[in-house]
Amino acid sequence: MPDDKTGWIKVAASPDEINFGSNNISEVLVGGKPVCIARWHNTYFAFTSTCPHAGGRFAQGFIDVLGNVVCPLHRYKFCLNNGHNVSGEGYRLKRWPLKIENGIFINFGML
Repeated sequence: MPDDKTGWIKVAASPDEINFGSNNISEVLVGGKPVCIARWHNTYFAFTSTCPHAGGRFAQGFIDVLGNVVCPLHRYKFCLNNGHNVSGEGYRLKRWPLKIENGIFINFGML
């Protein structure tokens, strides 16, 4: 449920509350929906928890040196900045805006 009329939903009180693990990706429930939150070069991203190709769990994947999230099943790669598939298969990663202001918030109604 959004915290206010702008549609932003609070994910955590701070980035420190999210367990990113060694791959810098965490799967969290936001409004009952599984979402991945990733950290890359001190920037945070929110995107779907499963790969659009075959449903691999991104939380079990990794982020490569170029800032692409990599699916653990078939190694399909998606740019965290724009969601484009960069390994050539033509899929697109569903993403949502994330902001850090007195907590971490996601907005499912944007993008």
